[in-house]
Order: sequence, then C-alpha cells, then structure tokens
Amino acid sequence: MQTVETLNEGLKRAYSLKITAKDIESRVDAEIKKVAPQIRMPGFRPGKVPANLVRKMHGPALTQDALNTSIQVGIQQLISEKQLRPAMQPSVALDDGYEIGKDAEITVTLEVLPDVPTPAIDKLTLERLVIPVDDAVVDAQLQRFADQQKRFEDAPKAHKAKTGDLVVMDFVGKVDGVPFDGGTGEDMSVEIGTGRLIPGFEDQLIGVKNGAALTINVTFPDDYAAENLKGAAATFDLLIKDVRVAKEAVIDEELATSLGLESLEQLRGLLKGQIEQEHNGLTRTHMKRKLLDQLAVGHDFEVPPSMVEAEFQQIWAQLQQEASQEADPASAIAEMEAERGDYLAIAERRVRLGLLLSEIGQKNGVEVTQQEMNRLIAQAAQQYSPEERTRFIEYVRQEPMAAAQLRAPLYEDKVVDWLFEKAEITEREVTREEIEAAIESDDSHVHGPGCGHDHDHDHKPAAKTKKAAPKNAVAADAPEPAAEVAAKPAVKKAKKAAEAEDEPAAEPKPAKKPAAKKAAAKKADD
Repeated sequence: MQTVETLNEGLKRAYSLKITAKDIESRVDAEIKKVAPQIRMPGFRPGKVPANLVRKMHGPALTQDALNTSIQVGIQQLISEKQLRPAMQPSVALDDGYEIGKDAEITVTLEVLPDVPTPAIDKLTLERLVIPVDDAVVDAQLQRFADQQKRFEDAPKAHKAKTGDLVVMDFVGKVDGVPFDGGTGEDMSVEIGTGRLIPGFEDQLIGVKNGAALTINVTFPDDYAAENLKGAAATFDLLIKDVRVAKEAVIDEELATSLGLESLEQLRGLLKGQIEQEHNGLTRTHMKRKLLDQLAVGHDFEVPPSMVEAEFQQIWAQLQQEASQEADPASAIAEMEAERGDYLAIAERRVRLGLLLSEIGQKNGVEVTQQEMNRLIAQAAQQYSPEERTRFIEYVRQEPMAAAQLRAPLYEDKVVDWLFEKAEITEREVTREEIEAAIESDDSHVHGPGCGHDHDHDHKPAAKTKKAAPKNAVAADAPEPAAEVAAKPAVKKAKKAAEAEDEPAAEPKPAKKPAAKKAAAKKADD
C-alpha cells in the first residue's frame, strides 16, 4: 500500500492511499479457498466445487468484501504508522474511476485530536456548600408525602360529589349515538378536579350520588390524539357505582404500614435519605461547575471543528424539538437562530472541557473498570425488549464507539471525583434556596470576555415538552381501549438543550472502522 500525505493544516489531515490490485486479488483468492468447501452446487459433491466456478458465481461480492477489508486494514495501518489520534471517524472516498482488477485510489480525510496542555491542578480551590437536613425539613416533606397519599372512605349515602371526591363509575362513550372504540370501561376511578379527563367531563360529575345513572355531553379537543375523535361532540352514559371522600391526611403508623414499611420512623428515615440525596446532588452540581470554570481559565487550545459541530448539532436538535412544542414555534426558532453563535461557543467550550478531563484522567490513571462497564451495559439494555437486549449487548461489546459513548459519562464523573480529592475544599452551610439561587445565577449570568466562560444559556428560548397522554378511554387505569378521553397533556418547562453548558462533551472516542463507501457516518454523544 502506498501512502501520500496531501494535507497537514492545523488539526486537519488528508492522505491518498493506493491499494494494489494484487493485494485485493490475494484477499479474494484467500476467501475463495475459505468458502469453497462450504458451497453447494448441483453436479458436485459437497466441498468439491472448483475454485473457478466459485469465482464466477461470487467473484463480484468477494471482490467488494476484499476491497472493504483492504481499506479497513489500510486505514488502521495509516493511523498506526502516522501515530494519528482521530477526533472523529475518518472520511473515506473511493476514486470514481475504480474498476475491478485495477489499483484502488482511496482518499482519507480526518481531524486529529490536539496536543492538550497538561492542566494545572495543584492550586484548585473549591467551596462545598452544605445543606443541613433538620427535623423541620423532614416534617414538612413527610406532610407533603402524606397529602399525596390520599386515602378515601365511602361517603354518606346522600352525599353529593364535589371537587376532591373520588367517583367510581362504568361508562359508555358514543359519537352520533354509536359507541366508539376504546370508549367503554368499568369501575373507573377518578378524583374530581385532577384534570385527568377531557375538558368538561369532571365538571359534570359534581353533584352526582352513589347509584346515579346519567348522560353527559363533551367535546374532544381539536388536538386530541385519536384522529377520528378530534373536535368530535360525544356523549357518555355513566353509572355511578361509588362516591368516596378523602380522609384527612394523618401522619401515623398506619401511613407507614400501608406502604409496606415497618414503622413511621422507617418512613421518616427514607424521606430524610431522599432529601440528603437531593441536597448532595445540588452540592455536587455547584462544585462541579466551579471546578470546570477553573479548568477552563487559561486553556484556549484549538479543538477539532468536527467535534464542535457534532456537539452543536446535538444541542441544536434538542432546541428544535423543544421549540416545536412552543405556543409560537416560529418565534422560538427565530430567537434560536439569532443566538446560534452563543450555542456554537457553548459547544466549543464543552468539547474543550471534555478534552481537558480526558487528558487529566489518562495522565493520572483514572479508569472505568470492566465490572463498571458491564453494569453500565446491563442498565442501558433494560430500555430494550427482552428479545433486543442480547443484540444490544453484543453490539456494544463489538462496537468501540458505542461502548465509548456509554462509558463517557461515568469516566467524566470519576475524573471529577479525582479532582475533588486533589482540590483544597472549604465548607459552608447554606439553605437549599441559597444553593439553588447560586446555581441559577450560574445559569443566567452572561459572562464577560476573557473570563473562561461562554455566554450562558438561560436567556435562550424557553423549552417545553408534552407529557404522554394515558392510553385509556377515560384514564390510565382503565382496560386497554384504542381511543383516549384523557385530558390534554400537561405542558411543562423542559430542561434547555444547552442547560449543561458546564457539562463537557464526552471524551474522545476511538475511530470507527470505515466501510468501503464514499462517505462516513458519525454519532455524537452527550
């Protein structure tokens, strides 16, 4: 294989590779010898098909496979000989004039990782903001928890249902007098006032009594999920089977035992642990941001444009998805476009921080163990069906880039924890409100030039996402209907795509073996 460097500019490299026809043909010959004994052909005994017939039948496919293999071997040899560290998957192009039986001219273009200066970590100083958890905080959380665990009891026979009561009913939904799919259910429970059902449904339950039979009129929202029910006028025949009233929330042993716990003290302990975990998360978030701020100062080395673009595209895709759910998507997208430069700067900062953390980790022996990796793979596999889990696990174990993407967040956390151990840390007690305000200040502050920050993102378009509607004719716990009478999905503020502006991009991933195509693929990681 002949190699000629055609570009060496900054982090960009390009090479021309010539793979000889002899090399390709030798691979074809070797493959024919390997597969010939396995080929079956009428008129020949198993394993006795002549090599020339095998070549005639399968020559083009075997040649293509041989070319692919030659290119992959050539790329790996190039990377090894030139001691290259690809930032992303190399782009491979086969000369348009290539013909079988002739030498193959290959163009390989890539960006390499920069030489990252060793960050100074001997003078790191951090403040750990500690939030004490006193009995009053636990008591307040326990009261909120008790309020959420509503217990209902049968109402007096003459009681008329009101907001906050629980109504149990059978129902039959109809459009133009004809029952529709998914519109029928039994023993449906709904708490009046929760907004679980389509507008107007719960309001018409106010005043009903146990045993009542009635028909209500509703109109499905214009944006309803089921196409045939959008904007449709419908009736529901209801049979009220029970009306229950909420019992006063009482914090007692019964509350704990109703949850399968041994005692109220155990419940208090669990809630206290949950609060401490939340506080520790806030503390770590604040410390990590301050740590990364210090690392970013004074490090302005060149980063691979392809990595920045991949990070930016990931941020941008999430922003676009969130903007599409705004009341005025066009306005949200226009605001995004006006601030595109800010998001590009955020992406560049995240890539640079990722490279810095990777350099620190490699220089100081920070590793993700195989046991930790196995646990990560097992956890990620849970999102797939049982049939797909085995294929996913095999894919991750065979594909270096997929494994790197899974490994990167844990690796980053381990490097950060290692840096925490090296830093000089002082502690200060604060309230939860104070640490949340400090984090919010980091989010909303627009940093000046030269301070090691990019312009932050809190002023970017407010992103919102919709909750999935229940798969039920009236609510989520009824039997599997096709249509839904669920309330319009609640809209809530979502995390902005660039909210983790101080979160570095994933550590550099190993280059993926390029296929013998004229283009390469890429996969960004968060």
